[in-house]
Amino acid sequence: MKKFPQSYFIVTVIFTAILAIVNPTFAEDPFRTTNPRDIGEHTETAFKTLFFMGDYKGAEAPLQLAESKEPDEPLSYALRGSLAFTEEDWKTLKSYADKTLEAAENLRKKDPVRGNLYLAVGHFLDGTYLYEKEGAFSAINKLQLVFKYLDAAEDNDPNDPELNLIKGYMDLLLAVNLPFSSPEKAIARFETYAAPNYLVDRGLAVAYRDLKQYDQALEFAQKALKKAPDNPEHYYLKAQILRKIGKKQNSIAILEDALKHFDIALSKSEQLPKFIVKPLKREKRQTQEKIAEIQAETANKGKHEG
Repeated sequence: MKKFPQSYFIVTVIFTAILAIVNPTFAEDPFRTTNPRDIGEHTETAFKTLFFMGDYKGAEAPLQLAESKEPDEPLSYALRGSLAFTEEDWKTLKSYADKTLEAAENLRKKDPVRGNLYLAVGHFLDGTYLYEKEGAFSAINKLQLVFKYLDAAEDNDPNDPELNLIKGYMDLLLAVNLPFSSPEKAIARFETYAAPNYLVDRGLAVAYRDLKQYDQALEFAQKALKKAPDNPEHYYLKAQILRKIGKKQNSIAILEDALKHFDIALSKSEQLPKFIVKPLKREKRQTQEKIAEIQAETANKGKHEG
C-alpha cells in the first residue's frame, strides 16, 4: 500500500461518499427525502462529525455507541473500517470489513438496495486488507465482487441517491484516471442522481481538478465549502486548486490565496489523520517555494531591464 500513495486518496474518497450532512426533515437518513431509511442517530452523528465537520478523531465516541446500540447498521462498521485504514491498523480493518459484510447480508432481504450496496463496500474493505497483506493479485476477486453487488443494488433502484453517491465516486475515479475514457457520462449521472449536494460538489471538484479543468474545479470547491464551511478538507481542496491555477498563471496573488486556505486547513490539523496532514504541509511548503521562485525571477528580470 505504501508504494501506491494514491490508494489512500481513493479509499478515502470512496468512504467519503458514504458520508453526508444531516437532512433537517429525516435526520437519520441524509441521502433521501422520500422513502427514508432508519440509519440510526449515533451512526448519523458519527458521519456528520467525520465529514461535515471533518473531525476524524471526534467520530470515535459516536461510532462506539452506534456499534452497541445500532448493531444492524452496516454503515457504522464501514466507517470504523475506513478509520482503521487511515491509521494503517490492518487487523481492525479486517474485523470491520467482516462486520460490514455480516450486517449487509442480514439487511439484504429487507432492503436489497442498501444490503447489496454495503456488501460491495464490505468486499472493498476486505480487498483493501488483502491488497496490503498479500498484494494486488489477491484483491482481484474482491474487486469483482464489489462490482457484482453494486450492479445488484442498481438493479433494484438505479436512481437511489446513496447508491449513486458511492458508485458515482468510483465511476468518476475510473473515468478520470483510465486512458481513453470519457468522464462526461459519469459526471452527468453523478450530478443528477447522487445526494447530498455538498458531497456531490466535493466529488465534482476533485474530478475537474484531476481533469485539469481548474475553473470548474474551483467553482465546485467553493460550493462545497459554502455548504460545509467547518470542514478543513474543503479548505485543503480549494487550496490545491488555487495552487494549480497560480502555478499555471505564474500569479503570486493566487498562490498567496492558496496559502491562506492551506493555513486554515492546518489550523484544524489536530482533527485530521496523519495521511492528510503530511501532504497538506508539503503542498503548503511547495506553494511558498513557488512564490519565492516567481519573486526571484521578477527581481532578476528587473535588474536586467535596468
